[in-house]
Amino acid sequence: MGIGASAGGLEALTQFLSNARADSGIAYVVIQHLDPTLKGMMPELLQRVTAMQVVQVKDNSKVRPGFVYVIPPNKDMSILHGRLHLLEPVAPRGLRLPIDFFFRSLAEDQHELGIGVILSGMGSDGTLGLKAIKESAGLVLVQEPASAKFDGMPRSVIEAGLADFVAPAEELPGKLVDYLRHMPRIGRSEAPLEEKTLSALDKVIILLRSKTGHDFTLYRRSTLYRRVERRMGIHQIVQIGAYVRYLQENPQELDILFKELLIGVTSFFRDKASWERLERKALPALLASRKAGSVLRAWVAGCSTGEEAYSLAILFKETLRRDRSKRNFSLQIYATDLDRDAIDKARQGFFPANIAVDVSPSRLRRFFAKEEAGYRVSKEIRSMVVFAPQNLIMDPPFTKLDIFSCRNLLIYLTPELQRKLIPLFHYILNPEGLLFLGSSESTGSFANLFAPVAARERIFRRCEWPLQDDQADFPGVFAPASGRRPKDAPVSQRTAASLQSLADQVLRTRYVPPSVLVNKQGDIVYISGRTGKYLEPAAGKANWNIIAMAREELRQDLTIALQRTNRSKEPVAIHGIRVGNGPERRIVDVLVQALQEPKELLGMVLVVFSDADSEVGSRPDDEKGKARPPSARRGHLERELRYARDEAKTNREEMQSSQEELKSMNEELQSTNEELQSTNEELTTSKEEMQSLNEELQTVNAELQSKLDELSSSNNDMKNLLDSTEIATVFLDNGMRVRRFTIQAKSIFKLIPGDVGRPITDLASSLLYPELAVDAQEVLRTLAISEKSVGTADGRWFTARIMPYRTLDNRIDGVVITFANITTAKKLEASLRDRHKLLEAASAQQPPGPRPAPRPSAKKML
Repeated sequence: MGIGASAGGLEALTQFLSNARADSGIAYVVIQHLDPTLKGMMPELLQRVTAMQVVQVKDNSKVRPGFVYVIPPNKDMSILHGRLHLLEPVAPRGLRLPIDFFFRSLAEDQHELGIGVILSGMGSDGTLGLKAIKESAGLVLVQEPASAKFDGMPRSVIEAGLADFVAPAEELPGKLVDYLRHMPRIGRSEAPLEEKTLSALDKVIILLRSKTGHDFTLYRRSTLYRRVERRMGIHQIVQIGAYVRYLQENPQELDILFKELLIGVTSFFRDKASWERLERKALPALLASRKAGSVLRAWVAGCSTGEEAYSLAILFKETLRRDRSKRNFSLQIYATDLDRDAIDKARQGFFPANIAVDVSPSRLRRFFAKEEAGYRVSKEIRSMVVFAPQNLIMDPPFTKLDIFSCRNLLIYLTPELQRKLIPLFHYILNPEGLLFLGSSESTGSFANLFAPVAARERIFRRCEWPLQDDQADFPGVFAPASGRRPKDAPVSQRTAASLQSLADQVLRTRYVPPSVLVNKQGDIVYISGRTGKYLEPAAGKANWNIIAMAREELRQDLTIALQRTNRSKEPVAIHGIRVGNGPERRIVDVLVQALQEPKELLGMVLVVFSDADSEVGSRPDDEKGKARPPSARRGHLERELRYARDEAKTNREEMQSSQEELKSMNEELQSTNEELQSTNEELTTSKEEMQSLNEELQTVNAELQSKLDELSSSNNDMKNLLDSTEIATVFLDNGMRVRRFTIQAKSIFKLIPGDVGRPITDLASSLLYPELAVDAQEVLRTLAISEKSVGTADGRWFTARIMPYRTLDNRIDGVVITFANITTAKKLEASLRDRHKLLEAASAQQPPGPRPAPRPSAKKML
């Protein structure tokens, strides 16, 4: 377990470790921001509050349960195979992030067994490291911000959505033990899930789909169950059936589980070797294959909070900067994710200060703006990226892409779905387009679709290879329509009908003649029957648009019919079209109809061809005869005139509609412009207020600095005063614990700096004064000064004076005990007493007799 703390962390660490059990089987590694110039006293301070042994880490120390390991000053620390290793810091002082550094190594070494704890501290150190722990299915505990002296670090973790438990520091050890007690499977080898468990897991998927609208059926069952099991451990639920009931009764848990399944863990330039290869090799080759001045398109799927999309934009700018010949290129990046909250955060473009670990100082200066709590991407980079919520499995994809990045997403999907997505990636990329995958992902068996540019870094180039019919599935066709397909069932047994089967069903039940199914743009999706008399491939590059393939006589009529059908959704029939010359000349009828059902074909258009003597769409014989004009030339001209009028009418309607839309758009733009002007004025006002606030802060800072100087001078005066009096003084708090002492007090009590905070009764002393603590408590109770002469075992004497400790606001906050050395006075007193006793003894031994006559005075003698 790693414990990160900074400012105010000593108190929080004391509260945490004093409640941690030594028999929990956990090793505690403490990482704190320490002054690199001072000797570390943390092990001695923590040892007082825990029965576990507290040691300062030495290089290559083996981690053992029941021990507390403390990072030494001026070192970075990592863990590898259960051993702690010390490294010299690379970042300058003030930019070091030792907590992030250790947490990342903990996630890589211990995986799901890693536990991260964040206690009191300023800044955001630890947040990025905890993201790595969460990605590895580890546990995250955070001190409640309200109970922390400094809530910057705990609040950063909570706002990032990483915390599993949030509680005061003294309660976190108990929650950790409860979680470990209800964690039966985490870390064990995977075994096939029982049918009962699979059924309960399906119910979890149903509840998630009902709550969020997203289907996790094609999510890896092992990963899904692992994430569910973590939530069960957090809530101390043993049976998955009970967890299903908990989900039904607590809808907010569905939101938390949904967030955890998304695993929104990312960072700038993650896997730096891959980004370097993309920058040095793949991007220059891509730009060389594109026309000068082109606008390249890129899609970053599963972008989370946007770090990867912004990394790609930065890399593109740097590539253009190095090669002057390519500066007229531009890049439009589409970044999507399932998590709308993550998309909203990505749009803000604001990141904590600890991104300095992943982003070089030169990139921070060029592509970011420094703000109070972190960095914001520059407008140049932000304008290159468009963020949008999107489901890669169900929603239509972006197409005609030059770069597609889908990193660390496929590993969470089933192999069947991966085999469907790789051909889709080939379809959406332009020729020579780049596919960028995660370090644990590959193109699998589709080596004919993609060629490796850098195989180790998972960068691939699109190959010109035609897709097979069974490979051309699009989103919306991947997921099963209902139920759960057995794990060993072949893909062909899906319950969802394919596009081909649905089209055949409609054509068999409604139409017999040659028919074509097209989309709204006229691209052919499916062909039924022999259409060679009506359609033929166009010369040049393959084009499957029905207008391009229609024979010349049909092209104009077909264009107008498709436009009408798309606009009105009503069937359009065209009769009496002459196609061909000579003996092959024939009369053709065409029926164009928009499909409304089944819902899988909604939006498709059916085009049916028939000769004039066919039964489909036919008229009575006498009506057919009337339809033919007496003169072929006249009929042809009348039909062309009618078509021209219809087309002109259509164009006028479209133009009117476009004018109304443009007018509405212009009004919206004017409104937006006014809002932007208002926002700009507010920002200008805010800037002036910030400047004023900054000046006030500078003034306050100067005043505080002056106060610190005065305090330092006062402390120096007080120290010299106490030293000059040569009076031993000990300050105790209300609990009779040592608060401070003078140097002279060491000659009476066996005091060391580490004894601050210990009860006075626990200290060894040479005083023959066992009532000292009792007298001190009596003074604290009565506020009356106590003064006694006390001796020591080595013959010294002191006047012990005990008086209350009063603060400047007249509050009693302990006692002050002074010891004035009176040994010399006591010795003189003892010597005088001895002489007095000798005189008394001599006087008592003199015999009684007549008194001698008094001597005459000098006055009388004169």
